[in-house]
Amino acid sequence: MRPHARSALAGGEAPRPAGTAPPSRTLVIGYGSPIRGDDAIGPLAAEQLATGPLPGGVRIVSRHVLTAELAEDLAGVDRVVFLDATVEGRPGEVRVRDLAPDARAVSTMAHFHDPRELLAWCETLYGRTPRAWLVSAAGQSFDYASYRLTPCAAAAVAAMLAEVRRLI
Repeated sequence: MRPHARSALAGGEAPRPAGTAPPSRTLVIGYGSPIRGDDAIGPLAAEQLATGPLPGGVRIVSRHVLTAELAEDLAGVDRVVFLDATVEGRPGEVRVRDLAPDARAVSTMAHFHDPRELLAWCETLYGRTPRAWLVSAAGQSFDYASYRLTPCAAAAVAAMLAEVRRLI
Protein backbone atom coordinates (compact mmCIF):
# COMPACT_ATOMS: atom_id res chain seq x y z
CA MET A 1 0.00 0.00 0.00
CA ARG A 2 1.26 3.47 -0.83
CA PRO A 3 1.87 6.15 1.79
CA HIS A 4 -1.23 8.17 2.66
CA ALA A 5 -3.53 5.32 1.67
CA ARG A 6 -5.98 3.44 3.84
CA SER A 7 -7.89 0.37 2.86
CA ALA A 8 -11.01 -1.05 4.41
CA LEU A 9 -9.69 -4.42 3.24
CA ALA A 10 -6.91 -4.56 5.81
CA GLY A 11 -6.12 -8.17 6.55
CA GLY A 12 -7.82 -9.39 3.37
CA GLU A 13 -11.42 -10.05 2.48
CA ALA A 14 -13.67 -12.44 4.34
CA PRO A 15 -15.16 -15.28 2.28
CA ARG A 16 -18.49 -14.42 0.62
CA PRO A 17 -21.59 -16.56 0.92
CA ALA A 18 -22.42 -18.42 -2.31
CA GLY A 19 -24.47 -16.41 -4.77
CA THR A 20 -23.48 -12.99 -3.43
CA ALA A 21 -21.71 -10.36 -5.50
CA PRO A 22 -18.19 -9.32 -4.54
CA PRO A 23 -17.95 -5.99 -2.74
CA SER A 24 -17.63 -3.00 -5.04
CA ARG A 25 -14.11 -1.76 -5.41
CA THR A 26 -14.08 1.97 -4.73
CA LEU A 27 -11.21 4.44 -4.69
CA VAL A 28 -11.51 7.90 -3.12
CA ILE A 29 -8.75 10.33 -4.09
CA GLY A 30 -8.42 13.63 -2.24
CA TYR A 31 -6.01 15.96 -3.98
CA GLY A 32 -4.77 19.53 -3.70
CA SER A 33 -1.87 21.59 -2.43
CA PRO A 34 -1.54 21.45 1.34
CA ILE A 35 0.26 24.79 1.41
CA ARG A 36 -2.31 26.78 -0.61
CA GLY A 37 -5.08 27.43 1.92
CA ASP A 38 -8.43 26.03 0.79
CA ASP A 39 -6.74 23.98 -1.95
CA ALA A 40 -5.90 21.54 0.87
CA ILE A 41 -9.57 20.58 1.26
CA GLY A 42 -9.25 17.44 -0.93
CA PRO A 43 -6.46 15.78 1.04
CA LEU A 44 -7.89 16.91 4.38
CA ALA A 45 -11.36 15.55 3.54
CA ALA A 46 -9.81 12.24 2.39
CA GLU A 47 -7.84 11.93 5.61
CA GLN A 48 -10.95 12.63 7.69
CA LEU A 49 -12.97 10.09 5.68
CA ALA A 50 -10.29 7.48 6.36
CA THR A 51 -10.80 7.81 10.12
CA GLY A 52 -14.44 6.76 10.06
CA PRO A 53 -16.15 3.48 9.32
CA LEU A 54 -16.11 2.59 5.63
CA PRO A 55 -17.91 -0.04 3.59
CA GLY A 56 -15.84 -3.01 2.44
CA GLY A 57 -13.80 -2.49 -0.70
CA VAL A 58 -13.10 1.23 -0.19
CA ARG A 59 -9.57 2.62 -0.41
CA ILE A 60 -8.71 6.23 0.43
CA VAL A 61 -5.74 8.04 -1.13
CA SER A 62 -4.46 11.55 -0.42
CA ARG A 63 -2.24 13.30 -2.99
CA HIS A 64 -0.85 16.75 -3.71
CA VAL A 65 -1.52 16.26 -7.44
CA LEU A 66 -3.01 13.64 -9.72
CA THR A 67 -0.19 11.76 -11.44
CA ALA A 68 0.02 9.24 -14.27
CA GLU A 69 0.57 6.19 -12.05
CA LEU A 70 -2.95 6.60 -10.67
CA ALA A 71 -4.31 5.39 -14.04
CA GLU A 72 -3.40 1.81 -13.04
CA ASP A 73 -5.24 2.23 -9.72
CA LEU A 74 -8.32 3.49 -11.59
CA ALA A 75 -8.26 0.47 -13.91
CA GLY A 76 -8.63 -1.84 -10.91
CA VAL A 77 -11.75 -0.28 -9.35
CA ASP A 78 -15.46 -0.02 -10.16
CA ARG A 79 -15.89 3.51 -8.82
CA VAL A 80 -13.71 6.51 -8.09
CA VAL A 81 -14.57 9.69 -6.23
CA PHE A 82 -12.22 12.66 -6.58
CA LEU A 83 -12.20 15.30 -3.82
CA ASP A 84 -10.90 18.76 -4.70
CA ALA A 85 -11.23 22.49 -4.18
CA THR A 86 -12.60 24.79 -6.87
CA VAL A 87 -12.65 28.52 -7.52
CA GLU A 88 -16.16 28.22 -9.02
CA GLY A 89 -19.22 28.89 -6.86
CA ARG A 90 -19.86 30.56 -3.54
CA PRO A 91 -17.13 29.87 -0.97
CA GLY A 92 -18.09 26.70 0.89
CA GLU A 93 -20.53 25.50 -1.79
CA VAL A 94 -20.23 21.76 -2.47
CA ARG A 95 -20.91 20.33 -5.91
CA VAL A 96 -21.01 16.78 -7.25
CA ARG A 97 -20.61 16.02 -10.92
CA ASP A 98 -20.30 12.88 -12.98
CA LEU A 99 -17.02 12.56 -14.83
CA ALA A 100 -16.20 10.92 -18.14
CA PRO A 101 -12.84 10.44 -19.84
CA ASP A 102 -11.81 13.53 -21.80
CA ALA A 103 -8.43 13.53 -23.54
CA ARG A 104 -8.99 17.23 -24.37
CA ALA A 105 -8.77 18.13 -20.67
CA VAL A 106 -5.05 18.54 -21.25
CA SER A 107 -2.41 19.21 -18.63
CA THR A 108 1.24 18.22 -18.41
CA MET A 109 2.20 14.54 -18.50
CA ALA A 110 3.78 14.76 -15.06
CA HIS A 111 0.88 16.36 -13.20
CA PHE A 112 -2.81 16.03 -13.97
CA HIS A 113 -4.98 18.90 -12.90
CA ASP A 114 -8.17 17.46 -14.34
CA PRO A 115 -9.36 13.97 -13.37
CA ARG A 116 -11.06 13.57 -16.77
CA GLU A 117 -7.65 13.43 -18.43
CA LEU A 118 -6.53 10.79 -15.95
CA LEU A 119 -9.66 8.80 -16.80
CA ALA A 120 -8.80 9.13 -20.50
CA TRP A 121 -5.33 7.72 -19.83
CA CYS A 122 -6.93 4.82 -17.95
CA GLU A 123 -9.28 4.13 -20.85
CA THR A 124 -6.45 4.27 -23.41
CA LEU A 125 -4.01 2.15 -21.43
CA TYR A 126 -6.36 -0.39 -19.84
CA GLY A 127 -9.46 -0.37 -22.05
CA ARG A 128 -11.81 0.52 -19.20
CA THR A 129 -12.67 3.24 -16.74
CA PRO A 130 -14.52 3.20 -13.44
CA ARG A 131 -17.68 5.18 -12.80
CA ALA A 132 -16.33 8.54 -11.64
CA TRP A 133 -17.45 11.63 -9.75
CA LEU A 134 -15.86 14.86 -8.64
CA VAL A 135 -16.95 16.22 -5.26
CA SER A 136 -15.65 19.76 -4.97
CA ALA A 137 -15.97 22.63 -2.54
CA ALA A 138 -15.53 26.26 -3.54
CA GLY A 139 -12.62 27.82 -1.72
CA GLN A 140 -12.30 31.36 -0.49
CA SER A 141 -8.53 31.74 -0.20
CA PHE A 142 -5.73 29.95 -2.02
CA ASP A 143 -2.95 31.98 -0.41
CA TYR A 144 -0.09 30.26 1.38
CA ALA A 145 -1.45 28.67 4.55
CA SER A 146 -0.15 25.21 5.37
CA TYR A 147 -3.11 22.85 5.97
CA ARG A 148 -5.30 25.74 7.19
CA LEU A 149 -8.73 26.10 5.65
CA THR A 150 -10.88 29.21 5.82
CA PRO A 151 -13.97 28.78 8.03
CA CYS A 152 -16.30 28.34 5.02
CA ALA A 153 -14.08 25.64 3.50
CA ALA A 154 -13.70 23.88 6.85
CA ALA A 155 -17.49 23.87 7.19
CA ALA A 156 -17.81 22.35 3.68
CA VAL A 157 -15.83 19.22 4.64
CA ALA A 158 -18.83 17.61 6.36
CA ALA A 159 -21.02 18.18 3.29
CA MET A 160 -18.30 16.76 1.02
CA LEU A 161 -18.02 13.63 3.16
CA ALA A 162 -21.80 13.20 3.19
CA GLU A 163 -21.75 13.23 -0.63
CA VAL A 164 -18.90 10.71 -0.73
CA ARG A 165 -20.74 8.37 1.63
CA ARG A 166 -23.82 8.63 -0.59
CA LEU A 167 -21.75 7.70 -3.67
CA ILE A 168 -19.83 4.80 -2.14
